[in-house]
Amino acid sequence: MLKDLKAFLFRGNILDLAVAVIIGGAFGAIITSLVEDIITPLILNPALKAANVENIADLAWNGVKYGSFLSAIINFLIIGTSLFFIVKAAEKAMPKKVEEEVVEVEAPTQEMLLTEIRDLLANK
Repeated sequence: MLKDLKAFLFRGNILDLAVAVIIGGAFGAIITSLVEDIITPLILNPALKAANVENIADLAWNGVKYGSFLSAIINFLIIGTSLFFIVKAAEKAMPKKVEEEVVEVEAPTQEMLLTEIRDLLANK
């Protein structure tokens, strides 16, 4: 039983997945900090000052507090844009794959196969 557990835990896919989750969490923290600490204040502070609001969550219209929803949409757009540029930069940094030329081979017809068989029999 312990041998099976060890084999399961140390399979390559499980370790790769564990590393990906840990790195994903760390990357998520970097993106969250980028959005909350740098990009969002640069974009929202002028807009909030223009609306005479101190916090985006305080934005409301007829009792409907839409500020938090608006903040979530802005964060989504910023995160999506940031990830787009990071992926584009990573694609440029990766070495390009050399595409192999695909050579199409014509499938032999029945006549071609019969001719080959005839020739082989004639050579015997």
